[in-house]
Parts: sequence; C-alpha cells; structure tokens
Amino acid sequence: MSNREPDKAGARADNHVSGQSNKHLTRPAHALTHQQLAQEIRADPLSGLTVDEAKRRLDEYGKNELGEAEGVKPLTIIIAQIANAMTLILILAMAVSFGIKSWIEGGVVAFVIALNVVVGFFQEYSAEKTMDSLRSLSSPTATVIRGGEAMVVPSGEIVPGDLVEVKMGDTLPADIRLIEAKNFETDEALLTGESLPVRKTVDQTFDDTTGPGDRLNVAYSSSTVTKGRAKGIVFATGTFTEIGAIASALHKKDSKIRPVKRKPNGHAGPHRYLEAYTLTLGDAIGRFLGVSVGTPLQRKLSKLAMLLFGIAIICAIIVLGANKFDSRQEVIIYAVATGLSMIPASLVVVLTITMAAGTKRMVERNVIVRNLKSLEALGAVTDICSDKTGTLTQGKMVARGAWIPGMGTYTVELGDEPVNPTKGEIRFANRMPSQMDFKSTTSTGTVTPPTELMASSTTRLQDFLSVCSLANLATVFSKESDENPGTTQWLARGDPTEIAIQVFASRFDFNRLRLVSGSSPEWQEVAEFPFDSDVKRMSVIMKHTSTNEHWAFTKGAVERVIGACVNYYDSDSDSAEPKPVTDDFRAEILKNMESFASLGLRVLALASRRLPSEPEDGGVWGEETPRPQVESCLTFRGLIGLYDPPRPSSASAVHQCHEAGIAVHMLTGDHPETAKAIAIEVGILPPLSSMSRVSASVASAMVMTASQFDALSDDQVDALPVLPLVIARCAPSTKVRMIEALHRRGKFCAMTGDGVNDSPSLRRADVGIAMGLSGSDVAKDASDIVLTDDNFASIVSAIEEGRRIFDNIQKFVLHVLAENIAQAGTLLIGLAFKDASGLSVFPLAPVEIVWIIMITSGLPDMGLGFERAVPDIMRRPPQSLDTGIFTMEFIIDMVFYGLWITALCLASFVLRVYAWGNGNLGAGCNERYSASCETVFRARATTFACLTWFALFLAWELVDMRRSFFRMQPGSKKYFTQWMVDVWRNKFLFWAIVVGFVTLFPTLYIPVINHVVFKHTGISWEWGIVFICAGLFFGGVEAWKWAKRVFIRRRAAKANKGQGQGQGKLWKDMDVEEKIFGEYFDSSSCGGSEVDVKEKGRD
Repeated sequence: MSNREPDKAGARADNHVSGQSNKHLTRPAHALTHQQLAQEIRADPLSGLTVDEAKRRLDEYGKNELGEAEGVKPLTIIIAQIANAMTLILILAMAVSFGIKSWIEGGVVAFVIALNVVVGFFQEYSAEKTMDSLRSLSSPTATVIRGGEAMVVPSGEIVPGDLVEVKMGDTLPADIRLIEAKNFETDEALLTGESLPVRKTVDQTFDDTTGPGDRLNVAYSSSTVTKGRAKGIVFATGTFTEIGAIASALHKKDSKIRPVKRKPNGHAGPHRYLEAYTLTLGDAIGRFLGVSVGTPLQRKLSKLAMLLFGIAIICAIIVLGANKFDSRQEVIIYAVATGLSMIPASLVVVLTITMAAGTKRMVERNVIVRNLKSLEALGAVTDICSDKTGTLTQGKMVARGAWIPGMGTYTVELGDEPVNPTKGEIRFANRMPSQMDFKSTTSTGTVTPPTELMASSTTRLQDFLSVCSLANLATVFSKESDENPGTTQWLARGDPTEIAIQVFASRFDFNRLRLVSGSSPEWQEVAEFPFDSDVKRMSVIMKHTSTNEHWAFTKGAVERVIGACVNYYDSDSDSAEPKPVTDDFRAEILKNMESFASLGLRVLALASRRLPSEPEDGGVWGEETPRPQVESCLTFRGLIGLYDPPRPSSASAVHQCHEAGIAVHMLTGDHPETAKAIAIEVGILPPLSSMSRVSASVASAMVMTASQFDALSDDQVDALPVLPLVIARCAPSTKVRMIEALHRRGKFCAMTGDGVNDSPSLRRADVGIAMGLSGSDVAKDASDIVLTDDNFASIVSAIEEGRRIFDNIQKFVLHVLAENIAQAGTLLIGLAFKDASGLSVFPLAPVEIVWIIMITSGLPDMGLGFERAVPDIMRRPPQSLDTGIFTMEFIIDMVFYGLWITALCLASFVLRVYAWGNGNLGAGCNERYSASCETVFRARATTFACLTWFALFLAWELVDMRRSFFRMQPGSKKYFTQWMVDVWRNKFLFWAIVVGFVTLFPTLYIPVINHVVFKHTGISWEWGIVFICAGLFFGGVEAWKWAKRVFIRRRAAKANKGQGQGQGKLWKDMDVEEKIFGEYFDSSSCGGSEVDVKEKGRD
C-alpha cells in the first residue's frame, strides 16, 4: 500500500468479510448482479471511470499492493561493503601493518577502508534505489477503460470501480466482478489450490457465504487467465483482495541450505549429511567471494579478483625472498605494499554503479531491463527475430480494400481519423483485385457513398458486412468530445486488426453495438472461439433473435478459411444458387489475395453459414460445441485487406542494425507477399535492384512460410545456404526452431514476443524481448527486457546502450589492471635498489600505493563507466561473449600500458637517484626521513607524481581504445581544439581528474603528511622530469594506438585479398549490402567476409 496511506494499508481489519469491497457493500460482490455492483460502487460499465475520478480514488483507497516490498536495506549494504573479499584483503593488510607496529601505514589503510565503505555504501545505496525503481516499472500492468479509452496502467494504480479487460495470458490485477466473459477460464491454484482452470460465468449470483472457489462470477487478483477473455468491474484492491489475506505466503524465501539426499525409505547415511554441509559451506563461500552470484561478468571479475589475490601473495613472497626473508618492519611493509598494488579495490563498486546507471539510461530509451545478465548480453546480439505487427509497423490497422465474389472490389481512401467511419471515401469497381492497377485512381473505380453501395446490393455486401461486424470483438463508438464540447469524438477499443474491420463495417452502418445491444438486439452472441495461432481462425456463433436461427461467422488467414469453405455465391441475388469451391476458384482467391498482399496489405478471409438446428452430437450450440463442427461447410464471403504502415523509425533502425553487423529476421503470421512487401520497405530484404546478385537457391531460402520451414529436418535447415530473413504464417513453435537453428550456426539472438505462446521462444532466446503495451504478463515474465513502447527502434537503442556499457566496463577494468601491473612492476623491479644495509628501497611507499588505488583512480574509473558511446559503436560487429571484455587486444593493451608506465616510473626514479643524486640511497629510508634520505624521498615523490599523472592521463586516453586522444571525433573540423571539447563532454570524468591533480599537491608539500605518512618530500626542479615523462607517456600511448590502427588496416587488406576481393575494407567502411547481404550474394559480387566480421572491429 501507499506510504501516505498507512491507515489504509493496514485497513484489512478482523471484521472484513471475504468478498467485500474496500468500502462495505450491501452484500458481497458475488451475491450482487453486475448491474447492482456497478450502481453501488459508482462504476460505468461502458466508459469506465474518468481519469480524474480514478486519481481521486487512488488517493482515497491507496495503491493496489499486497504490502510494502522489502525495498533497499541499508544495514545489508553496509555489511556487504565490509564482508567482501576486496575489503577483507585491505583489512588483512591493515592488521599486518598494525601487527608490526607500522602505525602510519596501518592508519592510512584503515582510513582508506572506512572511506571505501562509506563511498561504496552511498553508491551502492543509490544503485539499489535505482534498481528498485526499475523493478516497479517492470511490475505487471493492466488494461483499463477510463473515459471511454483503453489504456495500460501499472497494476498498483488500479482502483475500485475501474473497468478492466483481461485476455489469455494476463494476470488479474485485482478482484473483479465479471460483466462479460467469453470462453473465460482462470488458474486459481495460488488461491484455492484447485489444479484445474476454473470456468467463469457472468449472470449467476451466489449466496453471501459461498466460498472463494465457488464464486464463478468473480476473478481473483494474481490468478492467471488460461483461456478466453473477459471484462469486469474492480471491487477490491490491495489487502482487501482474497490473495491479500494470504499475502505473507507469497514472500517465502528460498532456503540457502542444501538438502540431504535420502534413500526412498527416507534414511540418509552420515556421508550424505557431510556432503550437504560441505556443499552448503561451499555455496556460502562462493556467495561471499562473489564467484557464484551476480551476472556472468560480475562472477568473472570476482574470479579475477581471486586470481589477483593469489598473484599478490606471490609478489609478497618474492619481496621477502629478495630480502632473504628478513623480518624487519620495512621488509614486511614492502611486501604488504607490493601485495596491495595488485588488488583492484574499486572494481566491483564501479561495476555495480555502471550497470545501475546503464539500466536507468535504458528506461529513458523505453527499455526496462528485468535482469542485469541481459544488459551484458545485448552487446553480443548477432541476430534479431522480430514480429511485424506493432513492432516494425505502427500496429494501427486500417482497412484499405475488400473483395466480394459476384460484386467487385471496394477501395478505401482514408481520412485523417483512422477510427472515424464517417471520414474517408470508398471507391467501387466491378472487377477483381487481380484485374486492377491500384496505382491508378481510374482503375479503382468511382467514389460512391456507402448508402448507395448498400442500396445497390441485395444480399452479398450485407453478408460480408455481417461477418466483419459480428466475428469481431472490437468496439467502435462515438461520444461527445471532452476537449471540444458539442463535437463528436470517435473512440475504439480492442485488437487493432479487429478495430480496422469494425470501422469498415461501421461505414455501412453495420456497427456491432447496433446489432447486438439495446432492448431488442438483432443478434445475440451464443459462443466465441478465439483466434488460435495453430488454426489461425476466429469464429463466433450468433443467434438471430427474430428467426431463432444460429449462424457461424468466421475470419482468419486466407488459406485456413478457404480450406473450411465448400461454396460461394457469384451473383448478388436472393435466388442465386451457391457454387462449389473448386481448385480453380481457390487459385482465383489466392491470386486476388496476392494482389492485395503485394501492396503490403494484411489479407483476411471472411466466411459464414447457417447452422443446423442442433450440433451433430445433439444438445445445443454453445462454447462446448467442438470447434471443427462450427468451422466447417462454410460459405466464402470475401477478402479484406488491412494496411499497417511501418513505423517511421523502423527503416532507419533496421539500417542501424545492418551497420552494426546484426541480421534482422521478420517472423510474422502474415501472408508471404505482405511480409515481403513490408520487409523490403523497411530494409530487412535487399532492394529489388540487388536481387539479381542473389542465386536462386539463396533467394528461395530468404523468404519461407512456416509450413515450409517446419517441414525441414534440423539437418536440412542446417544445410540451407542461409537462414530465412522472413518467415510468414509463423507459429510459436516455428520461432523456437528458428532460435535453435541460429544457435547451431553459432549466432547470439534476440527474440520479440507478446503472447502466451511466445513464452518458450522468449526463454530459449539469448535475449527475450517482451512488448510492454501489447504483451501478456506471461510473456513479460518470460522475457529479459521489456519495451515500453513496443517499438523496434527501442531494441536498437537497447543494443547500443548494451554495447556502450560493455565498452565502458572494458575501459575501466583495463585502466585498473594496467595500473596494477605498473605499480607491481615498479615495486618488483625496484627490489634491485638496495641501500647500505642490503635492504631494498621501495620506489613507491605503501601509502602512495593505496592512495593511487583508492583516491586517485577510483573516481576516474567511475567516470569511464559513465562515458558516452564512441562514434562508431553501431558501425562494428557484435562482440563475443565467450571472450567477454578480456579480448586479445585488451590483454595486449593491459600489458603494454602497464609496462610502459613501469618503465617511465623507474626511469624517473633512476634519473633522480643516479643522474642527479650520485646514487645515494641512504639508510633506513623506508622507515623515516633523514638528511641521507633526501635523494630517495625526492626521487620517490617524483615517481609518485609521475604515476599519479599517468593514472589520470590514461583514463582520458582510454575514452577511445583506438582513436587518438587528440582526434576522437573523426568528422570534426576542429583539428587542434577537438580534444578540449572531448575532455569537457564527460564532466564527471573531467572533475574526477581535476580532483586527482589537486589532491596530489597537499601530499607533496604539507609537512608531516609528506615525510611521515607518504615517505616522500616536496620537489622543485624535478617537475621537469615529471613533465618530460608525461610527454613520453602521451607519445608512447599515441604511437601504440597508431600502430594498432595500421596493423588492423593491413590485416583487413590481407584478409580481403586472400578471398579475391582486393578491396582491403574495414568493417565500418563496407556498405550495408556488403555487411548484411554479402553472404546472400554470389561470391563474385560479394564484398566483405565473415572473417572480417569477427576480427576487424572498428579502426
């Protein structure tokens, strides 16, 4: 419940009666008719509550929640900050320092630990709050009718009196009293324990004392719709629902204790108990170390931390060995410093913050991440399998054409209001679609008012319109506009396809509301057989009230409907005799359908028949009648063509995918010609001008129907030259087979889905993408990410953001590890510097090491995590998740940068000690300052300043791992000043580096702090060494990047020449056809190769 309504949250008092509303009703809801309930609760069964009234009731009743979620627990975060492997290593170093009475070093490490815990707590707390808010965004939604318009709202905003629509796959958002139910069943096992779905009814009422399991006119919160659809009035929300009484049972925690394996008789030997305890202890250690929890990348980095810890111990042993295991304080503290230099203390915190910030940015781009694993996976996607309707297209269907045998073709010229049946003109031509040129207005006939068309038709148009109107669940109606009083506003609710057909029928005054509602309706609905993705048909049984005759009205996929038709009429006359549907007539229907489909129209067939007085097996017609008895012996009535225009952003989004090396596959239920037309329009298929470059075998595989694809064995699918880019008439099982085929080819795929039947494919895909607006709750639950706008372009945005996050993680991990190598290398090689007593003099003091790891580098690492995408991030192929961030380039870069910094740091130390210090290493300079240690302390300060600057400059250099720091924007005309713009663009990184610069000087020049704590002293002319080394650092890094670019270009040229191409193109320099359609073209004309895709990357 809402925080602001604590009294309401706990308002489920002991005297609350089961079945009652949030406010007491005269009788429980199941004992009232839905008309009585609507009156008592002040609900409108047609238009629902107004938006303002819903807001008022939300304030009155509170949120529709079963209780406060656990939320963010500060104490848990603090414990996690202390009880993790990284912090414990620092605590161990602190304990060793205090144990050998090295109070300064121990105190500094203690301060760093405290600082790390505090900063980590606030950052982790912020990240957890962000993820908590995202979890609320991805919570279930519900379709409600408010002010006459259907809208999707979070389930928490449902209020008593709301008019709710639910369909198969939805989760009930609250307890509702049904006012309309079609073939409606729900799974109430969570509430009642009933294992079978419960069939619901509308008109029955029950005694006040009837138990929850027998209230068949009520659907309960949290139950799932397993069949059909329904509409109902919410009467109870939050803790007033039936599930609210047992809400505590919904929050059970999974046990973290491994169960003991027992024999069938229930006994278990002692070794089984030992096994269970050992595994439980192993799990606890794995959770503690982070190697068995979190995302794959988090686990990989935790394992890396363990590896580095092992290396740190080895380094410490090397230090002790080089000093003959002398137990003096300065030797041990040197060993501790060397070990600390290998510990990337800020790594896990920065990773968590980066991923949390990434999910927050995803929301701004209409993508909700349901688990962080998918955030890493997005950047590796090679193939996207997308639905067409509503994703690539707008999902706003409009009827553009209709054909009735014996009549002719109707063409609709639309107005600017798609759901207004009074807008737009209708042209009629007494010809079939296959005989018409739709590009010519003269060919499509003359504009004729609907009233004249109705008057000129005897029965055929009326029969066609009856199917349009009655085999349809959409509602199209008009009301007075709220914004402009006195004017009429047309509204529509329902599936976009059915809305378009209903609008077409309404143009001829065949609106369903007029036919089935009122005091004496013309038709009465008897049964509904909803659309099924296997049979691809939808049917209703209607009773004509004046004749008591039963009729079946059917619409669906053309091939499936005409397969159930046995006759048709070829003339508009009452006395006309039906003609049998022959193979020639079926071919004529398909030819006309293809004419519509070639225009990009989705074509449905309509059919009907008068039913016998009773079914074949006796009884009465109803929802229990076997579906095949209804959908047989039909009379074909005609075709209707619906246009769903592509989204304006689809073509550019598909183009972006192709630029990024991602193949887009369209898996749709539409006809192949419709799918092909839209696929060419948005760029999924190559343009017709390029099809001449495609061989016949490849062309036949590019577009297939589900029946063709499913008829192939797995071996035959694998033998196809290419996997299809378009699969038409697609069934849910086809999507699963497509994913498996992609996996066998080593692809990493994302799959979109919205229906219940899409759940298997969403789970099987590497990244399951559910639709937030049209998707069912079951599909959302099976998905990894949810699109809040159902837009294909949002998938591309998610992939771009996934790549950006992957890049940034790679950058800051490289920054951290390169510094670790530099520090460890400096200290290990520095073992060679021995004073008069034979002990090694460290070039970097322990406190300096900890300072650079935690203070100097921590904020820049975080800044790299917030870095924006590099310019060509969507012009390079997907990365491999097998190697992850640890690519060969990453490893070589890490070694080079680490060794280059090591060389420069040692050079600065050697120059100050031996070139200008006469090689005087003094005595006891690891412990205290003295006159003899002046040279060592100044050399150490010079090395510390160099390492600090290198750490800060390296962060800027790693903003782009290949491009020059001075030329990160390739198209910029600011040849000498572009770098200034670039460093200011990421303000967090800029100020982090400024802070790193500023904090260097107090450590050098403040008395006591410099000599006692950091073991160095202020420098003067030595800044010349620092500046020269900084220049060499930039020169070396820039030369290394240049060498990488040259090497990559030459490798690309060699790869292309090896395949006879001779073009030497990089991936980013290929055109789109070469990148994506290259494998479809003949080898003689193809540019680019699969080798290029995997190896070239960006320049």
